[in-house]
This record gives sequence, C-alpha cells and structure tokens, in this order.
Amino acid sequence: MNRPTPKHTAPDLKFPLLDGNQWVLADQNPDNFTLVVFYRGLHCPLCKKYLQQLQELLPEFEQRGVNVVAVSMDTEKRARLSRQKWELSNLTLGYGLSEKSARDWALYLSAGVKDGEPSEFSEPGLFLVDNSNQVYYSAINSNPWGRPYLPSFVKAVDYIVQSGYPARGEVL
Repeated sequence: MNRPTPKHTAPDLKFPLLDGNQWVLADQNPDNFTLVVFYRGLHCPLCKKYLQQLQELLPEFEQRGVNVVAVSMDTEKRARLSRQKWELSNLTLGYGLSEKSARDWALYLSAGVKDGEPSEFSEPGLFLVDNSNQVYYSAINSNPWGRPYLPSFVKAVDYIVQSGYPARGEVL
C-alpha cells in the first residue's frame, strides 16, 4: 500500500475553502510546517471537540511557524454548519475532499451507518508537512478516537525545531 512517507514528497492535496478560495498544499509557504487535519465531518462529536481544541491552539501553532488547515469529505453546506455550530470562525476549514485524495493520503474510509452520517467519509488523519513539502509526521486513525493530543503536539513542534530532530519512518 502506498502511503505518505516521512522524508518523501507529500501527495498532492487541494480542496475548496469556506472563504471561497482553493487550498493547495504545494502553494503553502510555512516558516516550519503545515499541519493538515483530516476530520470525519459534521456528524462526529469527537471531531467537534478536536477542532475546537485545534482552534484554541492556533496562536500557539502560528507562533511556531505552523500553518493549520482542517478538511473533510463533507459538502460545503455541512462544512458551513460545522463552522457555525462548532464555533470555528478562526480555523481554516476546507470541504469536499475527494475519495481519491483520501486514498492518496492513506485515510481509512467508512460507510455511513447512522442517521446524519454521509454515505461515505474519511476517518481522521493528522499530518505535519515541512516547508519543502515533505511529510514529516503522520497519524492515521480507523476510528474517531486515539488522535494525537494537540497540546503535547505543540510542544513536539518546539522540540523538533529547536533540536533539528529528523523525520522518522522514511524507509520504504
């Protein structure tokens, strides 16, 4: 199975943002990293809590030269409802992640089984991509729990930058 691999170029990634712009990973120019958070969608209460915490930590990430974006396979309407209901006014929020992109990023895909779930959606993933567009870190989940704890992730970025700690897991 191909998957995003540390020290290798990140897969292409582009999707629309709620502000009307198109987000393209290759166009990002962070001081240190781009943090891409894939979330399940409006139906997921754990995603709500995770993205609210991510929004709270935005200033911490920004101080460390980390650009942050979150995206799901949700439609624009569902993403707008997430922004409104979850009070995510400061978080860069994308929508319409394609199945191909989800597969390119090795995300698990699930079929909706309950009311309110889309027919298909991606499970969570979190990726840190360096400023040369190479994958530095990845965490891929098959369920909504077990994601990286964001406050400690901020501290990890400090350590990575200060110590020059290399990406690991690069052997194919």
